[in-house]
Amino acid sequence: MPRSVNHVASRARRKKVMKLAKGFYGRRKNVWTVAKNAVEKGLGYAYRDRRAKKRDFRSLWIQRINAGARINGVSYSALMGSLNKSGIELNRKVLADLAMNHPEAFAAVVEQVK
Repeated sequence: MPRSVNHVASRARRKKVMKLAKGFYGRRKNVWTVAKNAVEKGLGYAYRDRRAKKRDFRSLWIQRINAGARINGVSYSALMGSLNKSGIELNRKVLADLAMNHPEAFAAVVEQVK
């Protein structure tokens, strides 16, 4: 009796990967073995960078808060320490937005904790 192979499932599996490879350059978009490797690597990078993005944004917010704080005559660490002591619960995302887009409101926050 001949060996039974589930071509429907294997074709569907390949189609799924080839769909993810759409838009890739050269053989990465239309050759199965090359596309499979490219998609696997791309998905790995995507997983890694979803986490790295959070670190990058936190770093950006800290830089913006530090710049705004120094304009108002206080360092970042002193500002964050006094914010915690005074019980003002503004996160770094909000503080960075205030420092960038509403400097007068940020200055008011800094004056309140000085």
